[in-house]
Amino acid sequence: MSSRKVAIEANNLGLKYRLRPEDSQTLKWAFLDLLRTKYRSEDFWALQDVTFSLSEGESLGVIGLNGSGKSTLLKLITGILQPDRGNLSVQGVVSALLELGAGFQPDLTGRENIFLNGSLLGLSRREISQKMDQIIDFSEIRSFIDTPVKHYSSGMYMRLGFSIAINVKPDLLLIDEVFAVGDLKFQEKCMDSINEFKAQNKTILLVSHDLNSIRALCDKALWLEKGKLKKIGSVVEVIDYYKNFLLEKDEIQVDLDRKDETQKRWGTKRIVITDVILQDHTGTVTSNFRCGEAMHCIIHYHSAEKVSSPVFGIAIHRIDGIHVCGPNTNLNGVTIDDVEGQGTVTYTIPRLPLLPASYLLSVVVYDYSCTIPYDHLDRMFPFKVRAESSSEIYGFLEMNGSWTINNSPPGDDHG
Repeated sequence: MSSRKVAIEANNLGLKYRLRPEDSQTLKWAFLDLLRTKYRSEDFWALQDVTFSLSEGESLGVIGLNGSGKSTLLKLITGILQPDRGNLSVQGVVSALLELGAGFQPDLTGRENIFLNGSLLGLSRREISQKMDQIIDFSEIRSFIDTPVKHYSSGMYMRLGFSIAINVKPDLLLIDEVFAVGDLKFQEKCMDSINEFKAQNKTILLVSHDLNSIRALCDKALWLEKGKLKKIGSVVEVIDYYKNFLLEKDEIQVDLDRKDETQKRWGTKRIVITDVILQDHTGTVTSNFRCGEAMHCIIHYHSAEKVSSPVFGIAIHRIDGIHVCGPNTNLNGVTIDDVEGQGTVTYTIPRLPLLPASYLLSVVVYDYSCTIPYDHLDRMFPFKVRAESSSEIYGFLEMNGSWTINNSPPGDDHG
């Protein structure tokens, strides 16, 4: 039996909102509301009978469609909202990144908002001052730190908010999707910080539509549907149930279509790519790889009708736009006869030759002539290659060549 303490415990948790007609705020409605009970407001349960526990050091991913109650659950845990039913116990210092600008006062500068947010988390002014440079440096917005945050872009909001949340050294970190905002380099920096936070045996609760992030960061997953707990358990098991649910509801694109709007997807959708999973040589789902080790790209697809001879492919671009490679089943001599329903196609690189850098992966499925795209996901999956097993540093490929040195003097015939 685990000796770890419980960080979050929820028992039959429920929260309701009171729904009123659009004109319910008028004086006329207020008067009628006192006289006529048939016009009383209706109760809408955003969460109902939710029970779960999370131990210290565990990471929990919360998934579900929009309106399922995910953000409401986080607001209950932070104390922003109070439950109408059930009990909720939260232990330790909680730091939350719920939505862009949440907790920021727009007329205060970035520096002043750091003091404000730190004080709300229970830190003294002296403690915040000691962490100030660390927070500013991590956010990478030092040039704007004494500017009112109402002039910040959404990316700057996210940078400052995440930097405060991760650098106040909380016991429990709550994240609601927002680190998907900003440039890829800073997203990777956030992911590295979360992994480091997790390695310190701290507790994480992550809400995200990105199932790859849930797989990579979380030990457990919790699925909410219309305010009710549908399933909780291992990440693989819960996500599998969730994906089947989406297929039945014809919502199979939901997790992929939540990607940044600057990224592109197109195609006829005769075949739909429903998920893309990257695994390392151990079978671990990850976005971090080492040069020279295996990489597996598992493509999940669904076709509502029989489709003959589709071609699946991938492409890898370095973050600066250089097109590294673009293999597909046709080019590699793999023929796919007919597909229908659900299935997977796996591309395995036994020894990843990429040198350390950040990369973007595209995944596609086309007709046999490679002229009609069924589903083309362009550079939607970032990953990073580290240098732990490679001695080469120039270019973007490890060649694995060999050198032969002949030191025999000219004219030496060896005997």
